[in-house]
Amino acid sequence: MGGAKHRHSNIAVFIPHMGCPNACSFCNQRAISDTAAAPSADEVRLTLEAACERLPDGDAEIAFFGGSFTAVDRSYMISLLEAAYPFVKSGQVRGIRCSTRPDAVDGEILDILESYGVTSIELGAQSMDDGVLAANRRGHTSAQVEEASAIIKERGFELGLQMMIGLYRSTPEKDIDTARRLIALEPKTARLYPTVILKNTRLGELFQSGEYVPYSFDTAAEMCADMLEMFEAAGIRVIKLGLHASETVEADVLGGFYHPAFREICEGILFRREIERRTEKGGSYAVYVALNAVSKAMGQKKCNAEYFAANGIDIRICPDESLKNREIIVKRI
Repeated sequence: MGGAKHRHSNIAVFIPHMGCPNACSFCNQRAISDTAAAPSADEVRLTLEAACERLPDGDAEIAFFGGSFTAVDRSYMISLLEAAYPFVKSGQVRGIRCSTRPDAVDGEILDILESYGVTSIELGAQSMDDGVLAANRRGHTSAQVEEASAIIKERGFELGLQMMIGLYRSTPEKDIDTARRLIALEPKTARLYPTVILKNTRLGELFQSGEYVPYSFDTAAEMCADMLEMFEAAGIRVIKLGLHASETVEADVLGGFYHPAFREICEGILFRREIERRTEKGGSYAVYVALNAVSKAMGQKKCNAEYFAANGIDIRICPDESLKNREIIVKRI
């Protein structure tokens, strides 16, 4: 089935631009979801059967992404849930995740989702500044993000929140404030998306006319590194940082902050900062990191190594199997 794929323990089913009552300034769902046709219930069922044959029981979630799932035609939404629920009931998958708009969540909707085994709901908050939301034609307010988050958590669903960095009419201060306000809602997970400017969008028109001037790439990367650290310090797992790599997205990008290794760039910034805190100019150091973090510590295209060399600091990145994530040990040599 076009538009369904297994990524990061998700069996992702994309529902392109369905359920959205308006066209947000940045949205080109055909490019983002890499598909144009909405799947039928039968196509979803066949895709799930094929995916479950490849995966251990209980290893993955079914994820309905791409549109505002709870705002699609009700009978269509239920038909997709009916196709997915038997896989939850049998234990072949651990649950169902869906993404939706903050203004498309109420008690009735949550009753339906609960009855079909939905366990996680992600809200596309994007910003907590009402002026930014209005300028980007989101059609909801920051108060609705707070209200929907509260009811989702009260009903026992896992809450995920999504935000965008560098939207039209936003500023670094507004973006950091959005991150703080989303953290205060205590979601379980978060997705951080630096704004990508796509063809055939209002944002693309504003960019081409010069009315919208995005942050520099370095500014966006430094900010996203800050936010990654903020969310993780609060115990919130950042499950996505940057738009997923796609040939369609790459073909439609006009500007903004698209890079297939954007998260690695941000983690490299955090390594650079921590190493800098523990070293002095003119010194030589062995920096021990987790086995899977060597390239991150070196930086994208070895930019961290070059940065320290240019500042008179000699570093040697060494793998250490006793370390994990971004743990480091620095020893002067």
